Amino acid sequence: MTRHVDVLIIGAGLSGIGMACHLAREQTGRSYAILERRTAIGGTWDLFRYPGIRSDSDMLTFGFGFRPWIGTKVLADGPHIRQYIEETAAEYGVTEHIRFGRTMTKASWSSETELWTVEALDEQTGETEIYTSNFLASCTGYYDYDNGYRPEFPGEADFRGQIVHPQHWPEGLDYHDKQVVVIGSGATAITLVPAMADDTAHITMLQRSPTYIAALPADDPVAVGMKYARMPEKIAYRAGRARNIALQRASFRLSRTNPELSKKLLLAAVRMQVGKQIDMRHFTPSYNPWDQRLCIVPDGDLFKVLRSGKASIVTDHIDRFTETGIRLASGEELPADIVISATGLTIQILGGATLEVDGEPVSTREHVVYKGTLLDGIPNAMLVLGYTNASWTLKADLAAEYFCRILNHMKAHGYTKVVAIAEDADRSDQSVMGSALTSGYIQRGDGVMPRQGTRGPWQVINNYFRDRVLLRKASLEDGVLTFDGAAGAARPDHGPRGREHKRIALAATNP
Repeated sequence: MTRHVDVLIIGAGLSGIGMACHLAREQTGRSYAILERRTAIGGTWDLFRYPGIRSDSDMLTFGFGFRPWIGTKVLADGPHIRQYIEETAAEYGVTEHIRFGRTMTKASWSSETELWTVEALDEQTGETEIYTSNFLASCTGYYDYDNGYRPEFPGEADFRGQIVHPQHWPEGLDYHDKQVVVIGSGATAITLVPAMADDTAHITMLQRSPTYIAALPADDPVAVGMKYARMPEKIAYRAGRARNIALQRASFRLSRTNPELSKKLLLAAVRMQVGKQIDMRHFTPSYNPWDQRLCIVPDGDLFKVLRSGKASIVTDHIDRFTETGIRLASGEELPADIVISATGLTIQILGGATLEVDGEPVSTREHVVYKGTLLDGIPNAMLVLGYTNASWTLKADLAAEYFCRILNHMKAHGYTKVVAIAEDADRSDQSVMGSALTSGYIQRGDGVMPRQGTRGPWQVINNYFRDRVLLRKASLEDGVLTFDGAAGAARPDHGPRGREHKRIALAATNP
């Protein structure tokens, strides 16, 4: 049996639930369904269950723009974020539209029928289900849920302890009074160390190179003040959100225009936290601030456990695993009962599904992204990717609003197909993640990530203020985004590129 909806959303995490809510809020009148591989709402926040799991962005910007996050914590833990997403879905009647336990394996567009056909595996029964839709919205994020990045360490077969990846945290893992080594220096590692320190015999954070870390209050003092002043929740949320967006942007801008000053400010703040007993080389990266994502620790919890002696930090390279721990390039050996490989993510687009247009396979790497939301030459499809230098949800919200603008515009004019058309001059070899971030997972994902454009709406610059205008206000009929009406209905003439957009769209799938 084939099931049909106007909009098929892939993924029931922050992006997918937000997309569905916007379809209702913007009164698109479109039917929709969500295919979610997991058995619960939440995406990332249902998958990751390691100790201390929390957001790496402040909740006033990580929450949805249309539904206030009620709370004073700057960073929220995973269970509360998952609950927030579930409650949002329930409030907007989204939950009943979700088909759980379904993995999209293939999505095919037909220009003849102007429909997407999606094959989805029911993971419980093993049967393949068929869905058709007029529009496809990929809200799966950009990493592989099955496989975190896990390098093979020399000698690990000799290790008599347990090696764990945070993406697949064993239920009931006993680390009480154990020697634990966490390999990594990113957000996961700096979360795990303080969360586990009180229960381990000792925990060590082993890093090849340092990361910039900033301490913020666990509770937002302004949010606390607004709460005590009994300011209406929506007003308080909007005010705090606007402030934090501006602060995020100012911090990023400073790191780009004056990296030396930004570096001095960040390192001075860390020096005040760790004191004289801890060598600052463990917190002094070789790159400039925001060349990789800045890590946040609430109330300096990481620094507290380091000062207490419950945890330590080592900057070195692994020579090999031994039976009882890890031998380093310096010759030092770290004893370990448990090693946690907080080594990052494996990048994946569309949840690993294959993509076709008119029977021709599509490589996402061969396409550029229009306004950070649409792949060139791929009709009636939205790709939601959040910010890398700010809260993911800020961009996901804007992308969903933009998609709804397109849907309402098409309904008003009788259009049935929309596609963004790139010219050769619009294409570049740079990833949509840009060259600004040098994080390992971004470099590893270059083989599947769409490309960055060379100019205008094809450039992804991760600037909320620019995107807010571009996605909310800019004209839809711009000659790049082209529309077709049912049965050859008339459409605005945008010159040769517009008149030939069908030919170019097909050619763009095989550049």
